[in-house]
Amino acid sequence: MSLLQRMWSQQRLRNWRRWVTAVQTQDAQYGEMNDTQLHKASLALRYRALSGEPAQKLLVPAFGMVRQAARRTLGMSHYPVQILGGIALHHGAIAVMQTGEGKTLTATLPLYLAALSQQGAHLITANDYLAQRDAELLRPLYELLGMRVGVVTAESTPEQRRQAYAADITYSTAKEVGFDFLRDRIAIRQAHELPTLGVSGVNDSGKASSVVQREFHFALIDEADSILIDEARTPLIVSSPLPDSENPRAALYRWAAAATKEFQVESDFTREVQHRRIHLTADGRRKTRQLPRPNELAAVPLLELYQFIEQAVTVEQYFQDGRQYLIKDHEVQIVDEFTGRVADGRKWRAGLHQAIEARHQVKITHETGEAARVTIQDLFLRYPSLAGMTGTVAASGPELYSIYKLWAVEIPTNRPPKRVKMPDRVCQSADQKWDAIAEEVERIHRSGRPVLVGTRSIELSRRLSDRLRARQIPHQVLNATHAAAEAEIVAQAGQLGAVTVATNMAGRGTDIKLSLEAFDAGGLHVICSELHESARIDRQLIGRCGRQGDPGSYQHFHCWEDDILVAGFGKRAEGWRAAIRRGALVRGDVNVFRRAQRKVERRHFKARRQLLFHEGHRQQLQREMGQDPYLDTIEF
Repeated sequence: MSLLQRMWSQQRLRNWRRWVTAVQTQDAQYGEMNDTQLHKASLALRYRALSGEPAQKLLVPAFGMVRQAARRTLGMSHYPVQILGGIALHHGAIAVMQTGEGKTLTATLPLYLAALSQQGAHLITANDYLAQRDAELLRPLYELLGMRVGVVTAESTPEQRRQAYAADITYSTAKEVGFDFLRDRIAIRQAHELPTLGVSGVNDSGKASSVVQREFHFALIDEADSILIDEARTPLIVSSPLPDSENPRAALYRWAAAATKEFQVESDFTREVQHRRIHLTADGRRKTRQLPRPNELAAVPLLELYQFIEQAVTVEQYFQDGRQYLIKDHEVQIVDEFTGRVADGRKWRAGLHQAIEARHQVKITHETGEAARVTIQDLFLRYPSLAGMTGTVAASGPELYSIYKLWAVEIPTNRPPKRVKMPDRVCQSADQKWDAIAEEVERIHRSGRPVLVGTRSIELSRRLSDRLRARQIPHQVLNATHAAAEAEIVAQAGQLGAVTVATNMAGRGTDIKLSLEAFDAGGLHVICSELHESARIDRQLIGRCGRQGDPGSYQHFHCWEDDILVAGFGKRAEGWRAAIRRGALVRGDVNVFRRAQRKVERRHFKARRQLLFHEGHRQQLQREMGQDPYLDTIEF
């Protein structure tokens, strides 16, 4: 966070603290009412909002009412710092609240205030499970105040979506809101292309009856760093309908996949390790021309053959089952690099997905066409009012302001943190690192303290699990495939002697509550097995311990074969790996790992800026041509 932002944040907090006292006083006054009277008071507040009274004047009574309703229905009361966070959110800020400080309850304050105008308030969270869980948890609070709550998940039908968006407060994910927005645009265009008289499917206003959303009003983004920054590198795309038959170019994909073993690095192709790309050399192209081909591929142009070989070799070099994807039910499923979860319904473009299908000899699907697209940036900039919550925004404050005009405000913790950082450990090879981690888990486990180990991929979590099993250490492994089940496991990860291995942000949004015995033993110990491509993910993992003043500690483990070094330094890091394989000793400053991480973060930031510029330029051209910027694609 820059000095200017910090000064602005501190000044605002000083101004807002007096409102906290006013909210607490108002809460006490509402405490003298029974439930029926409180419900009527909420309806009166809604009438004032609909009459045009500014939301700023309604803040104190609205927040006091929510605090009182939470105490009656949930048995919880907003801490003063949570009220402070709610005020920041109302003013369109990113509330930076440490992990475990109760962001879920904090969100009820600005959501209720924004919903009083009956224009709708959206809570955007990380996944369907959290959206469903939070909506059900908080429903009694909202209903006591006369508010209707809706939930939109991947399983929702069009009618359920329409009802959920029509509710006062709607819980969903960025993916679902974005795809519904695009599908509505497609439906409206189709309706306008039909005659408007006597045609079913078009309502009186000229809109398609299949439209599910209304105009956007207010959005509160939970885990804003993940959604507004990490996920903003990839636009949301609604694919054109695809046939169920196998891809007519399946034979070409399979031929290329089978030929990959013939190609050797350096002699036949060169690698761009930082960008996960390969390029055939002259010898590699010559070898491609000499490869035997079935008769059905005899007429395929050489340039296309080169492209398919490069794609297949890229898959062989940089993609692994259990890391970037999973094979489940004879289908390739993408594993999101930031969340560690399976990204349902997503496919890689430009033939990459089909090359992986050919590698594993499953049905080769058709390349996805593009019917509509929107970026995360464009989607949320359509909301007149926007705010966000996170515990890990840190250095991303300037980016959030430059794109979304959102200032980051650091909210103080309810209790002083007691989290202890243990010295980083650097190992020579990956095997040595995983042995050291297993040894450290065993040592901590003997003391009775619970342990949480974060890994970068499903495959690595299995590797550690094998070592723990060999040491007869009971443990749970979360591979981010069943969100509800993993949340229950994470919730139990604070018990005495518990050992949990989790990929990336598995269980994110679920509190790890320490048992009394675990508290007395020293609290949760978190082991970060490798730096991620975003420091925010590392901080999120670290934030699992030391919540709400609980004791806890964390430690980073590194080795010279870590992926972050290759992602950051490219061929230089590959030289280190080669030295390890030769048995040569590699020494260096531990800070080299964080320097590599910062290089990757800068590259990702540049990619997001380029995407924003490209999309803005594309949309401008489309508008000048009288086209819909979300539905009509211009390639340039």
